[in-house]
Amino acid sequence: MKIGIIAASGKAGTMIMKEAISRGHEVTAIVRNAAKITDSQVTVLERDILEISYADVKEFDILVDAFNAPHGQEELHQTTLAHLTKILAGHKTPRLIVVGGAGSLYVDPAKTIRVMDTPDFPDAFLPTASNMGTAFDALKANNEITWTYLSPSAMFLPDGERTGSYTVGLDNLLANAAGASEISYADYAIALLDEAEAGKHINQRFTVGSK
Repeated sequence: MKIGIIAASGKAGTMIMKEAISRGHEVTAIVRNAAKITDSQVTVLERDILEISYADVKEFDILVDAFNAPHGQEELHQTTLAHLTKILAGHKTPRLIVVGGAGSLYVDPAKTIRVMDTPDFPDAFLPTASNMGTAFDALKANNEITWTYLSPSAMFLPDGERTGSYTVGLDNLLANAAGASEISYADYAIALLDEAEAGKHINQRFTVGSK
């Protein structure tokens, strides 16, 4: 497939890019600074996320949004996703796959309490979680594009092991046999590419965790 990855030079984006390349996909890295992409197997498009147009992405089968807002500008999670949904509106392709957050996952079967609503949720992470949650709510209400939203587990581990396996859930936080809610960036990237190829969660959020 032809896959465009926004913020391909970031931690999650880099791992997703490497996984896509290893599977033989045609990858375009969409980054603000082209110099940060040194892999010769990748086409580079230097573009700020808010300046991306449909013409930039229309040839892709999959568009991965791996953007992570900087500290103090967490509202960009809302404005950037709104921009992407606007330019994709009315088009069947590319399918948008969003690297989401865990804060909007539920911790109870009735789906009334989100991770970010729990008493011990760190205050430092609340601006990111709440803005990502609001952006996700807007995405769920959008019926003009084809999308998938992939939430990691509570602990998203940049240097975690690549085990090659993971468990899948939908809207509730996962925990492994040891009681830990975690997923490595490497295993998350595997799950995202599996979804890109299989398309099992169209217009749906799902989550992945370690076994």
